[in-house]
Amino acid sequence: MEPRVGCGAAIVADGRILLPRRRRPPESGHWGLAGGKTDLFEPAEAAMRREVAEELGIVVGAVEWLCFVDQIDRAAGTHWVAPIYRVLDFTGIPRNCEPDKHDGPQWFALDALPEALTTPTRAALAALRRVG
Repeated sequence: MEPRVGCGAAIVADGRILLPRRRRPPESGHWGLAGGKTDLFEPAEAAMRREVAEELGIVVGAVEWLCFVDQIDRAAGTHWVAPIYRVLDFTGIPRNCEPDKHDGPQWFALDALPEALTTPTRAALAALRRVG
């Protein structure tokens, strides 16, 4: 099996981050970034915008590249690589458009996050701390 390509969106506003909770592997039960699989020939940023619209029903505006995640789980036989974008603005009201895949979403203060966070979310939070 070869690595798979994903994408993620760190949606941060007013000192809070928006996170849905995963219902499916990998990392089911963990709170994570909106995002998902990048389709063949789909630019990563376009995939992130599509995934956020599909999952949360919002339209992403301005973004900036935040970090890159290399998620390797040898036990599960999976390897995902994913650029993560920081969403600077969006239109619409976030809601759960894929209840079979996620719970939430919920806004969490950056200093009061849940314990169970996905690997990409932890990487994005570390990058957010570095850039301020």
